[in-house]
Formats: sequence, C-alpha cells, structure tokens
Amino acid sequence: MTSVLWLNLVGLSASQIGEHTPNLSRWASSGSIAPMSGILPGVTCSAQATMLTGTLPREHGAVGNGWLDRKSMEVALWRQSNHLVHGEKVYEAARRRNPSFTCAKLFWWWNMGADVDYSITPRPYYPADGRKIPAVYSDPPSYGKDLEDGLGAFPFFDFWGPKAGLPSSRWIAKAAMRTLEERKPDLTMAYLPHLDYDHQRFGPGHPRSIQALKDLDKLVGKLLEAAAATKTEVIGVSEYAIGEVDTPVHINLALRQAGLLAVRPTPTGEMLDFFASQAFAVADHQIAHVYCQSEAAIRKARTALENLPGVERILDRQAQAEFGIDHENAGDLVVISEARAWFTYYYWSDPDQEPDFARTVDIHRKPGYDPCEMLLDPEIRFPKLKIVGKLLQKKTGYRYRMDVIPLDAGLIHGSHGRLPDDPKDGPVYLSTIPFGDGNPSPEGGQVDMTSIKARVLDLLDR
Repeated sequence: MTSVLWLNLVGLSASQIGEHTPNLSRWASSGSIAPMSGILPGVTCSAQATMLTGTLPREHGAVGNGWLDRKSMEVALWRQSNHLVHGEKVYEAARRRNPSFTCAKLFWWWNMGADVDYSITPRPYYPADGRKIPAVYSDPPSYGKDLEDGLGAFPFFDFWGPKAGLPSSRWIAKAAMRTLEERKPDLTMAYLPHLDYDHQRFGPGHPRSIQALKDLDKLVGKLLEAAAATKTEVIGVSEYAIGEVDTPVHINLALRQAGLLAVRPTPTGEMLDFFASQAFAVADHQIAHVYCQSEAAIRKARTALENLPGVERILDRQAQAEFGIDHENAGDLVVISEARAWFTYYYWSDPDQEPDFARTVDIHRKPGYDPCEMLLDPEIRFPKLKIVGKLLQKKTGYRYRMDVIPLDAGLIHGSHGRLPDDPKDGPVYLSTIPFGDGNPSPEGGQVDMTSIKARVLDLLDR
C-alpha cells in the first residue's frame, strides 16, 4: 500500500498558482494539476463530505455548514460528528479493502467518531459557569497530548476569530510532518485554513492575501519535503476558491419585512423565533437555505426575494435536483447570490434590539455564518485594550462578554459558495502522480470533485 498525504489547501484556486508560489508550481509541473469542478454549495462541510464519500449533497446530506433540524426546529452549524454524513467515507472504504489500513485525520471536518486511527480537531470545554476553555479533541487522547507536548498548545484563537491566521496552519503542518515520521499512517489528512481568512477579510487580490498565499506555498514546500523523506505521495485539494465581494445581502431582513420572519423579545435582545416564523434563511456565505412552514409561505418568500438586489437565482425542490442538493436537509428554497454578493444572517432592524451574541465570536448560536467574526470592530478606539480588560474580568471571576466584533458587513471583501464563472477560479486538484500514470486524466480539463475519493483509494492501492 502506498502512503498518501492528503492536503486540504482551503481557498486555493488554479489561477493563484504562479509567480508567488514556486513550491506549488514545481509540484504542478512535476506531477499533475487541474481545476476541480465545485459543488453547490461550495462551502467547507459540503465539499469535504463530497470528497470523503464521492457523492453529492443529495446523498450525503451535508447541504451546507449547517441546516435546520425540522423536528427540533433548531439550526445546527459546524457540527463535527462523522455520523451526520451518509455514505461510505474514503477511510472506511480503504479499511474494507485492507483491514491493516491506518489513517490520521488532522483538523478535517466530520472528525469526531470517524473510523480512523488518529484524529485531532478543535473542541473547547464549556464549564458550567459559562466559560469557554480552548482545547482540542483527539482520539486516542495520547495522540493529541503527544502533539501538544512536542509542538506546544494548539493556537486555538488563530484557528477562528479576529486573530485567525498563519499560526494555525503552521501548527497543523508541523503536526502532519510529525505524524508522517512517527506514526507512519497509510493516509494522513491535513487541513490548512489560513489562506481562507485573509481572502475573506480583504479579497483575494489584496497584498495581505498575496502574503497569505506565499506563506501557504512555504508550508507546502516543507510538507512535500517531509513526504518525500517518508516515501509518501501527495494529493492536494481545495474545497472552493474565494471571489471578491462588495454587496452584503440581508436576506432575513427582507423576509421579516415581508411579514414571514418572527422574533422573540428577550432580556438579551431579539431572538429569531423558528417556530413562529413562516419563513427564515440560514445564511451560508453566497448560499442561503430558506425554510418555510407552508406552500403559501414558499410562494410569498419567493416573491419577497426575487427582486432583492444581490440575488441571482432561487431554487425550488425541482431546480435543486439540477445541482444535486435536493435533500430533506435543504431549504424549501435555496437562494444563490450574484458573484459579488453574499448573505448575512442579520434579522433585527432596531440596533437597540440586537442579540447579545451579535458582537461576539459565537459560531453555534448565530443562525447563519458570520465572517465579521474574523474582524475587530474598527469603531472601538483601542480594541486590544478592551480585550485585555475583558480577560481581566474573566480571570477575576466576573461575567464578561467579548463584544468586539463589528456589525458592518461591508467590511468583508471575499466570499464563496456559488459555482465559479471560470473553472480556474474555483477549487483545484494537485497530485505528485502525473495524469495518465494510474491517475485518470480529467474529462473536459476538470477533475470532478466526486472523483476525489476514488483517486485517493487508487493511489493508496498503487
């Protein structure tokens, strides 16, 4: 069995590989490279589920980074259970073929409960007093302990939030290299996230984003060297690429103005009332799932959104089948933004009634994705001083709220989720194996995302 390192280079496109990426360019020229056909929605949880199972969201059920559970009427985002994804995953298929197969899964999503030998993923502790303690979950626990003993604690606040950036990718790359050398799994999966952050903050053409691209290239160079030293072949993928945006679309406010979305006043601001709402949207970058209570609500929601600036297309159940997203988890309507637009989750109209979580990093309570969590509010004169004050409150045992996140969606300059207009500006596939040498050449110049599982399995079997 051939050893394989499977790198997830989040946010990278074929068009970005060139003058700023000497290591990626050498990899592409000595092995193989092609644009990869994206899926709808082009977001982390959906794309990873497709690559793991070789199926579309209609089969695996991961219709986004989160969706509405219609029985509990709760929106769940960023869940990590491997059992939420239907279908045989690549590591399950590899073990079925070869019972001695071993796998390490580093920070890929759908990590908890995965049938792998070594796994590690972010997982904070939430004590009863309301605190959040940064931590990782690993299985076996000794695997995570060994990595943190050798590399230092995982830089949790560099993985998400205003500090999110290179240190998280650097730590994961070092952990992958340590795993290759010491554990020697047949398949090592490593997720490098930092390029995605600056591309969303600033847009892919900004100097900060170009630097993030250069930093990614350096990490890839080191990983390729480590792979060569351990006689490991390498596959690289990205889940999506990021485009420039300048038009936030407040889809839930449009549904509220149409009389479809209801809120519940609370002592901590207005909360979206999922039971009383006739329709509401789970916003997910450039895609939004609109869940409706009745056929009349579906018609009224479509009417409210058809002429909303920034909306490109609305898919009903029949149209969803065209894109392979016609699963019961999907909204009754799936709304796609225009190329330079993206959807906010905001649903309140009175600033005095904003929910208490709005200006905090809180990925599980917000009914939709909030990229502003990667920014510090520019209206705060001395943000670092405010953060220090909040941390002092925490250390002295007082309750505190880290309300340092802006609510100005216009600060975001990059997004993803819709299918790219040009394949070169979408996700990318790389391999150390040239096309035609046991690595099927892509039809029409694009590697199908649903073929990645089979390509990984074929490489393992070389």
